[in-house]
Amino acid sequence: MQKYPVKSTVRKELTPERLEALCGTHFDTAARDGPKVSTTFGAIAALSVWSEGKELAVEVTMNPKVPEEVARDTIRRYNQFLAAATGFTSKERAKRLQKAAKAAASGS
Repeated sequence: MQKYPVKSTVRKELTPERLEALCGTHFDTAARDGPKVSTTFGAIAALSVWSEGKELAVEVTMNPKVPEEVARDTIRRYNQFLAAATGFTSKERAKRLQKAAKAAASGS
């Protein structure tokens, strides 16, 4: 499971209904089960997302046995989904995750 920070301006809108709409927009289908939203698309065998405080929790299972163009399209859509859900671009998310990993390593 991966947790992504969410911009404060986007955080208040991060409801299961909003996540379901975002999954439907970026992955064509979505199913809501309580606070979690699940979907599948292309190279994504299973994707579950939910809001957890100030973060977006994501569990994703990928299928490595798909054609390269399907994998590329899936990654592009996944990054667009995360950008819409968190308010951060992929570059900003990577920077924040690296910063958090460094802080955790120096803190222990």
